[in-house]
Amino acid sequence: MLEDLFSGAWQSVVFGIVGVGLMAAGFVLVDLLTPGRLRDLIWVERNANAGLLLAANQLGIAGIVFTAILTSYSDFGKGLASTVVFGLVGLAIMALAFVVLDLLTPGKLGEVICSPEPHPAARVSAATHFGAALIVCACIA
Repeated sequence: MLEDLFSGAWQSVVFGIVGVGLMAAGFVLVDLLTPGRLRDLIWVERNANAGLLLAANQLGIAGIVFTAILTSYSDFGKGLASTVVFGLVGLAIMALAFVVLDLLTPGKLGEVICSPEPHPAARVSAATHFGAALIVCACIA
């Protein structure tokens, strides 16, 4: 019984580290998709557009990791591997969704996201980002 508790706690730590790593990768992804430094845009310039897109990204990745863990294989190694794979797939799909939205709309989406004035395109971009993550969640389940 105690062994199961320690095993479960250890697995939670490992899954947590993987989840945080994937969320960090999501931060890097949004930083690459938008001009300028994301950390400056959000924390120094208080850019609401960039903050909204990053929030959608982080929630999307967390949803993918949550779904992957919840539906995980009974074998810890396979479950961990599937979480990493689906997390990376989710990041790729979210990046693709951003690029496609950028192609379908006027102007450069990255510049709109970095604009200091609130812009409705930031909401659309955030919804597209999160929607792409939900599609990956459905594929996992």
